[in-house]
Amino acid sequence: MSEYAIEINNITKRYHLYDKPTDRFKEALSIKKKKYHKVFEALNDVSFNVKKGEMLGIIGTNGAGKSTMLKIITGVLTPTSGEVKIEGKISALLELGAGFNPEFSGIENVYLNGSMIGFTREEMDEKIDDIVRFADIGDFIYQPVKTYSSGMFARLAFAVAINVEPDILIVDEALSVGDVFFQAKCYKKLEDIRNSGKTVLFVTHDMGSMMKYCNRAIILHHGVKIAEGDPSDMVDVYKKILVGQYDVGEEKESEDGVEKVSNRNRGDSKKDKKKNNKKDGQNEHQLKDYMLINPNFEEYGDKRAEIYDFGIMNGLDEVTNTVNKLEEFQVVMKIKFNETIENPIFAFSIKDIKGTELTGTNTIIERVDTGVVNAGETVTIKFRQKMRLQGGQYLLLLGCTGYERDELVVYNRLYDICLITVISDKTTVGYFDMDTKVDFQHD
Repeated sequence: MSEYAIEINNITKRYHLYDKPTDRFKEALSIKKKKYHKVFEALNDVSFNVKKGEMLGIIGTNGAGKSTMLKIITGVLTPTSGEVKIEGKISALLELGAGFNPEFSGIENVYLNGSMIGFTREEMDEKIDDIVRFADIGDFIYQPVKTYSSGMFARLAFAVAINVEPDILIVDEALSVGDVFFQAKCYKKLEDIRNSGKTVLFVTHDMGSMMKYCNRAIILHHGVKIAEGDPSDMVDVYKKILVGQYDVGEEKESEDGVEKVSNRNRGDSKKDKKKNNKKDGQNEHQLKDYMLINPNFEEYGDKRAEIYDFGIMNGLDEVTNTVNKLEEFQVVMKIKFNETIENPIFAFSIKDIKGTELTGTNTIIERVDTGVVNAGETVTIKFRQKMRLQGGQYLLLLGCTGYERDELVVYNRLYDICLITVISDKTTVGYFDMDTKVDFQHD
């Protein structure tokens, strides 16, 4: 008997992409076997093993091949080449509720999903009470799932997948369903499964959870496994990938002469980012070259003063989009003044992805006298503080304004200019962490 629950050997998955539907028929009928397609490699010669009882994390940007790999492991997709060996029953949280019949009641769908995994009705009879209790949707469990809210639907789907006691549990970005209390219950159940010796494959963008729960992690990038090791080390590599500071080498040339489409082509390379972000008369190597910029940010103002560079610096003075919770970090802005301005105001704020402004400050609030800045001068301002926001993703807003004849004038504002990812291995209730210290003793 193998020590591995999952063995992935040289898996490659290719797709043929056609510009037009008719190109598929042209290629099929071509006497000279002319190729009308481009080859997209979702995965390229990926190999790794997962030991029984191990919790392995998979990290990667969007389009890295994570979901494709999970679908191959669960049998939803067939690889172009390579071999997958699985030992044990798999329960997968890929798309919550996949396989549910909307006309069936919640109870009926529980049994249906159990049979799809491979359990008999008698085995599901033993699990049904735990599933119903975990889902906690009341009498709706006896109603057709088409009448469920999206929240109830997700709770039931999660309860089924995580309570059938599989040998292998696969979780793909599915632990954010329901309210904070249900999420806490989900994480507690996940920890119980890990401690019981089950095998878990965990895919998430929550780096704090990755470091807290996983024994080991691998990184997929453009369909290739580029690193494997301790989760904290892999998170450091992933941070560099996010801001284009990690050199993963060039893609392989096509072996058959057919043009290949790479995920690399979906965004600017590090070199291109520098070129595109360069301002006339400014240093080529700017802070923002190493930031993950929002392509849909909004900018306005009369540009008498202009924010030409900016960045976030962590406690190690590294430019990054990623900050550990309770770590000291800096928001840095560099502004070029095209006219002489008295007492300019510099500001930043952070909001969540729903648009709620969570925190921020400016030089007036902080009682900083900025004086007079002459035309042609540049200034650098640094806001230093401790990160108290919960683990998650946020957006940064930057501004340079001023008062002229008691009226606020906007010189330059950058809305939602870049992403801030907060990494945390502890989540408290609400938006921020008060860094509570607990004293406990027996009287």
